[in-house]
Amino acid sequence: MNQYVEHSGCGAEADLISVDQALSLILEKVQSLDTETVALSKALNRFLADDVYSSINLPMFSQSAVDGYAIVATGHISAQTQFELVGELRAGQSTDICLTEGQAVRIFTGAAIPQNTTTVARQEIVQSIENKILIRQDLAIHIDIRDAGEEVASGQQLAQHGQQLSIGAIAALSMAGVKVVKVYRYPRIAVVITGDEVASQASDLTTGQIFDANAPLIQAWFEARQQKVSIFHVADHEDALTELFHQLKDEYDLIISTGGVSVGDYDLIRPVALKVGFEQIFWKIKQKPGKPMLFAQYRNLNSHHCCLLGLPGNPAAVYVGMQIYTSTLLNALQNQRQMPNWFSGKMTHTLKPDARERFLRMSAQFDQGELQLQSLSKQQSHMLTNLMQANCLVRVPANESIQIGQCLTGIFI
Repeated sequence: MNQYVEHSGCGAEADLISVDQALSLILEKVQSLDTETVALSKALNRFLADDVYSSINLPMFSQSAVDGYAIVATGHISAQTQFELVGELRAGQSTDICLTEGQAVRIFTGAAIPQNTTTVARQEIVQSIENKILIRQDLAIHIDIRDAGEEVASGQQLAQHGQQLSIGAIAALSMAGVKVVKVYRYPRIAVVITGDEVASQASDLTTGQIFDANAPLIQAWFEARQQKVSIFHVADHEDALTELFHQLKDEYDLIISTGGVSVGDYDLIRPVALKVGFEQIFWKIKQKPGKPMLFAQYRNLNSHHCCLLGLPGNPAAVYVGMQIYTSTLLNALQNQRQMPNWFSGKMTHTLKPDARERFLRMSAQFDQGELQLQSLSKQQSHMLTNLMQANCLVRVPANESIQIGQCLTGIFI
């Protein structure tokens, strides 16, 4: 169903950098962290810091692909041919059986085939007659045998530097006997929640105070990526924030802050960060929500680097900042320097223009092979309830009226 959705706009300041410029600066300026060796079982979603090679063949030995009979014959086997049954082999059982022509061994899937085996007859085409078997169909040579090394040869590269380890990759490496891998270290992360208005529980609520959505949002975001964070709440007081930043900058690799990055009297993140030694890379992006975003870096005498990503306090801006910028920054710290993987989908309704590029929360659904995008209501930066229905963030270009059927890009969330 086509629907007209209107989202209010506001003017944009001159000389703001674009979304793509901000992302490029993150990828350019961030230095990769050092590496560590971890158990493969603990390496899900980690990025490899070295190529990985197999030390074994896969399969490690020639084996049966089916339950059946390993037999020895020269050339094509005709139906009604009989073989002498001389034994049985199960998977995992060692054998020194050496077959001669006209002999067969009962064998099960995964069992090592005996020496001189020329083919395997699956049990469905075999009739057992006392100590003999009868082949009931014609059978070619080398059927249902898994040859040693046919999937992977010893010394073959299994995974490459920079590859992210998926569940399937971990399974494949495990099969090759890999126990540990060298990966880029996860960053030590501090989350700084600023503001005098934040209440931690209902009994603390007074006029003008609100519940904190940002800390749970950020903590859950990192937990979904198997990463731990330390959360700090600090009031809008320069001395308290200065003391905290002095403590964090030498201890953590990444600081994510919320609130206090605009131009108000109590927006102290930027001036305090600069005072304690951070160098500003950019401040303010031509986007909505999340314009007053700060990215800065600190480097001490021991060459320790600490990145600071200062997000606005409105929770929708925090959500956009995490999905778009923190994700890119986190990957860069692990030596992954690619822009977000934007999808393309078609709008199902029109949108009015806005002076800034927007990230709108939308619902994306496939319809006859095409990805259809439906914007949701309640897009203001202090609102989050439409995240109950949203499954993507979509980029809407600045100063452009969007028409039905027009293609836009975005990321799934």
